[in-house]
Amino acid sequence: MMETLSFLFKVSRFRFWIYTGGTYVVGYALGFSVLADFFRPEYYLYLFYFFIPANIFIYGVNDYWDMDTDVLNPKKEEKEYRIKIKERKKLLNIIYLITGFSLILMLFQNSGERLIFAGFLILSYFYSAKPLRFKDKPFLDFSSNYLYIMPGIFAFYLVSHSLPSLIILLGAYLHISAMHIFSAIPDIEYDRKAGINTTPVFIGMKASLLLCLFFWLGLSFIVIYLAQFFPLSFLVFLYPLFPLILLIKTSLDISKVYWYLPYVNTTLGGLLFSALVINTLFF
Repeated sequence: MMETLSFLFKVSRFRFWIYTGGTYVVGYALGFSVLADFFRPEYYLYLFYFFIPANIFIYGVNDYWDMDTDVLNPKKEEKEYRIKIKERKKLLNIIYLITGFSLILMLFQNSGERLIFAGFLILSYFYSAKPLRFKDKPFLDFSSNYLYIMPGIFAFYLVSHSLPSLIILLGAYLHISAMHIFSAIPDIEYDRKAGINTTPVFIGMKASLLLCLFFWLGLSFIVIYLAQFFPLSFLVFLYPLFPLILLIKTSLDISKVYWYLPYVNTTLGGLLFSALVINTLFF
């Protein structure tokens, strides 16, 4: 039992739990209207789902389809987990189990919730899996990464029965696209050797950093505008600072710089959640 739990923990890439779970709670905070909304059982059900099972599904599918190419990437030993051949069947069974759990949840969803939830599952699966395998197609790779925004859209709809505004959806697209491109830059060499044609492989490191800078600047202006120039909102400029510094100081190792991003995401995400809750309840 402990061995299986340890395996699940490694596959789920705990450093990235916040990317689905955090998006979910921020989306819920954007859509809620009264404090009682946070005491609804379904809030906690999906909070659990998007923090743990969702991540096991995303990265389990990724590891299953990338076993051959992951051999070339040292990141799988240093920061993530490299699936062993003997674990492939166990991994597949876990993917089946979470898929079944997800389908059961869909039985109790209304049509709008079901459509958004299905969108999350489809993007999560076909990002890595054939025949679509979005990760191997320039520009579709970072666009399909919108899968990480889907939990937030689902949460917003769950609590408000409506969708977020277009400007929020655009800001989310800019952020998640930049995140994906930035994370793929350190893998250019290994992806090229493995025959994976990501956006950074296709356009090169410098152009990829410029694209990240453009996307994150767009996000920054949207956040500051929506926050009505509230001073704390200017912290969002931390994001474009990452590619800007790397463009100026080319000697820096992006593979080391990248691992500071989860801390920035967690900190700013927590601030955003707190600000949204306080604003809704007291203003």
